Amino acid sequence: SIPIAKQLASIKALGKGSDLEKAFATTALVYNNSADAEGKLSKAETKSLLQTQFWGFIQGQENKPKYQEIVSALDEESENKIDFEDFMILLVSLTLMSDLLQEIKNVKTTK
Repeated sequence: SIPIAKQLASIKALGKGSDLEKAFATTALVYNNSADAEGKLSKAETKSLLQTQFWGFIQGQENKPKYQEIVSALDEESENKIDFEDFMILLVSLTLMSDLLQEIKNVKTTK
């Protein structure tokens, strides 16, 4: 498999892209590399991807009701698959409740 950084570098439109554009492109590439031929992930695959690629944001969230709600929805035995839009909603939801978000907000932006 081709490393994400190399895949990202191959996207000509991002050559002069902003940090935010590159961040979203990276998210899309990580998702697409895990998705099936229809561009979707099973709930189990989604949970695994979040645990391996988004650990810093979900670490320590296990006791929060919203986190438990999200994970229990992914644990349900179901044929339903997650598309990219739903995956992004999950990422935003997990980011908003994360303890890491507060740490990010506290990062100094000037000297």
